[in-house]
Amino acid sequence: MGSGIPREGSAMLRCWRRTAMAATKHWTVDVYLDEDIDHTHAEARLRVPAAGELHGKGAARRNPQDRSVPEIGDELAAARALFDLARRLLRTAEDEVERMTGHPAHLHT
Repeated sequence: MGSGIPREGSAMLRCWRRTAMAATKHWTVDVYLDEDIDHTHAEARLRVPAAGELHGKGAARRNPQDRSVPEIGDELAAARALFDLARRLLRTAEDEVERMTGHPAHLHT
């Protein structure tokens, strides 16, 4: 009895792989911002089916000599939170590769 996967090298296998990889996935990242007069804190949250929820954190501080432009603090804190989230997601992928292969994984951006 077969596995349901076509024989290696067959045209059927190439078609099966294209079909199996055709699914589109949708992930959503939520970014939460909290600010006071001189500081902005951000948290980026991503729900990953295989890994649960991942969080990234970022912050920004206004230079006292600069005028207050809250949007800049939001953008900087959000960017840092997203960068932290990206590093954590990459580390999660490394952990999964290591678990599956039994060898250290060194994934890069």
